[in-house]
Amino acid sequence: MPERTVKIASTSGLHARPAAIFSQAASELQTPVTIEKAGMAPVQASSILMLLTLNVDHGDEVTLRAEGEGADDALDTLTALLEKNLDENL
Repeated sequence: MPERTVKIASTSGLHARPAAIFSQAASELQTPVTIEKAGMAPVQASSILMLLTLNVDHGDEVTLRAEGEGADDALDTLTALLEKNLDENL
């Protein structure tokens, strides 16, 4: 199963606006993706409520995993988002 580990660039972490942008992008993908923070269970990347339970802050590392056709492309897309400061205008 492909995976990517990413350091969160958004100054507010994965809260509010960045979480909404990220979960929306994940929900538009054909491949289901999970996200997890060390020590916590993985959650669906497309669920903003589940994302918020991870309490991901700026500089934290998360691991994204996907399986199936298009998994690498899905992970590349979401990794690129997390590497941007989504608190700024896109």
